[in-house]
Amino acid sequence: MASRVLIQLDPDPQPSTFDAIVAIDSGVDTLLRHGSVTPEASVPLVHGAMFTRGGGELASTAIFVGGSDVAAAEAVFRKVRETFFGPVRVGVMLDPSGANTTAAAAVVTAARHAVLAESHAVVLGATGPVGRRVAGLLAGRAGSLTVCSRSLERAEALAGEIAARRSAAVQAVSLGGSLAESLAEAAVVISAGAAGVTLLDAAGVKGCRKARVLIDLNAVPPVGIEGILPSDKARVLEGIREDLPPVAYGPLGVGGTKMKIHRAAIDELFVSTEAALDAEEILAIAWRLEGDSTDRG
Repeated sequence: MASRVLIQLDPDPQPSTFDAIVAIDSGVDTLLRHGSVTPEASVPLVHGAMFTRGGGELASTAIFVGGSDVAAAEAVFRKVRETFFGPVRVGVMLDPSGANTTAAAAVVTAARHAVLAESHAVVLGATGPVGRRVAGLLAGRAGSLTVCSRSLERAEALAGEIAARRSAAVQAVSLGGSLAESLAEAAVVISAGAAGVTLLDAAGVKGCRKARVLIDLNAVPPVGIEGILPSDKARVLEGIREDLPPVAYGPLGVGGTKMKIHRAAIDELFVSTEAALDAEEILAIAWRLEGDSTDRG
């Protein structure tokens, strides 16, 4: 059996150390790291992956596209897939800024406490890298969905994109505005805003009268949802509803699930040369790790 080689393509000048460590911890034998990768520059690197091994050994080579610039990483990911032809291809995964694995972790975490198909979900900071993916994964799975941004125009644009792609109705609101009305009906609240920005204060949390779970994915102080600690993991939030108090998760509380998903996704790359892992495919892996083979929506 050929050694497992992972080729890390990163648009940033210095490839992500985080992505490299996760790859090594996932059992990759050799990690080849490339920074400042553009779509055009990725082509010879992909050719090197495609043509150096043949037959069954080709499955022992895979490509990971990461980095902090999500749009740039998406462009590289598209170019990588366009470069493949016929059966001459390797597994490839997209996870810039950990957006896909973090979003998948948030969704499966929420599903532990609420039946998504019966729930109204609110995504705060929905137009950021992680928020866009959380919203996209919840659309069509949650009973109804509200996306919130500091800019109503950006929120409306995202709602339109998601509705067109998923054929699901999505409400768009800005901070303030009619957000309080959406929160009052929400069973699931996920904050995925920019680092160091509080999107939901204590008064807003108390307005989540039907909430079952509140998740804050912001790891940089101040927190995205006031009162949720980074280490919270299913901590009961008192003072919101007496019959069934909601639980809270902070970024570290979700982080263990995210890391399991990340490692499992890298393993998946070496199972089949057909593997092409974006948000939906990574969520499917997350469901399997939860012991649930259904899509839940």
